[in-house]
Amino acid sequence: MALSRRDFITKSSALGALTTLPSWNQVEQERTISIENIEYAAKKIEHLSPEEAAKDEDFWFTIQKAFIQSPHFINLENGYCSPQPVEVMNALFKNINMMNEMPSFYMRRKQSEDREEVKKQLAKLAGVSTEEIMITRNTTEALETVILGLQTLKEGDEAIMTNQDYGSMLEAFYMRARRYGSKNKVISLPLHPKSSKEIVDCYEKAVTPKTKVMLVTHMINITGQILPIREISEMAHSKGIEIISDSAHAFAHLDFKIPDLGCDYLGTSLHKWLCTPLGAGLLYIKKENIKKVWGLYSETGFPDDDIRKFERIGTHPCWTYLTISNAIRFHNAIGIKRKEARLRYLKNYWAEKLQNVPKIILNMPMEAERSCGLGNVGIAGKTPAQIADYLYDKHKIFTVAIDMDAVKGIRVTPHLYTTLEELDLFVKAMEELARS
Repeated sequence: MALSRRDFITKSSALGALTTLPSWNQVEQERTISIENIEYAAKKIEHLSPEEAAKDEDFWFTIQKAFIQSPHFINLENGYCSPQPVEVMNALFKNINMMNEMPSFYMRRKQSEDREEVKKQLAKLAGVSTEEIMITRNTTEALETVILGLQTLKEGDEAIMTNQDYGSMLEAFYMRARRYGSKNKVISLPLHPKSSKEIVDCYEKAVTPKTKVMLVTHMINITGQILPIREISEMAHSKGIEIISDSAHAFAHLDFKIPDLGCDYLGTSLHKWLCTPLGAGLLYIKKENIKKVWGLYSETGFPDDDIRKFERIGTHPCWTYLTISNAIRFHNAIGIKRKEARLRYLKNYWAEKLQNVPKIILNMPMEAERSCGLGNVGIAGKTPAQIADYLYDKHKIFTVAIDMDAVKGIRVTPHLYTTLEELDLFVKAMEELARS
């Protein structure tokens, strides 16, 4: 009889040593959960609200069995990239084998047709037209296409961003300022805002007649705070300012369609919360804005207002974008409302246990509309690196240290396969460190 993940972790800890990692085939034989199994399990709980379903451990045990994770540590750092479910990974292998049998033939005869089909599925998921999206390799590629290619941001014009935005995006604006003479205004945001208006006001106070664009991180990657991007967009548009949404952590994590945000441009990474193979992202540009953006690479085969002008990036591994279809089906089998509710439940599970512990500092809001599955926690008197090292070295719990002027703590990102028992171990370890 196969050991449960909890039993394996318990026994490994008791032994005080790591065993040899089992092979993919050995583990896969114990994982028989298919997407059809998940669709069937979801039907059995369709009478439950998303919040009720989030607490149905029988259902989530089914989801947990769809993933393979190392038994040697507890992974609470899923924000960098997410693992793929077994069935998605198997589809990737199948696509790699298929393309290896006919590489040049596929690239010349089939890839364009298949890419368009995947784009249709992505467009439906995002609630937009296929004429407004393209598949990229990650959020950075998507957003730097816009930031560095935006023709309406000229010398002397201003762009507004925050000190909590993703480093690569800030660097892109710094590069643009050096090359073209635009100006960057970096503002600060509260970690615990009293209202959405407080956040909107932070952006609005920085606006001048020279402001042309705002970068808004939908879900801040270092804390998990969800910004009121619709309200920010409405304020900005009333002043003739465009909005670039960094939705790297929000897409397939929160229940929304891109038009709901009111943004003009958006980038996201599909290998985060959609669980695609590594190296898949999405760029959205509102149709009327496509002609305003230069591509990072040269392409003269499409009109200026055709999103496909951005797709010429040279030879690339097509099997990644082919497998996006399988990840979308897995995502839809669970349901985005249930998924969002479960991820928020997991974050609240550990955060609520720690919020009143002496020396523990929660670096994110707890209101449902302001945070979901991603969180950040610190300990007074401990550096983020000390916390992260202690958790891994002493308890084999993997997190990531965030040590910035704006935020000091560890980022904690459970996933759908994370168990409550694993979070209990995390809470216990944090309590021990806080007392030391």
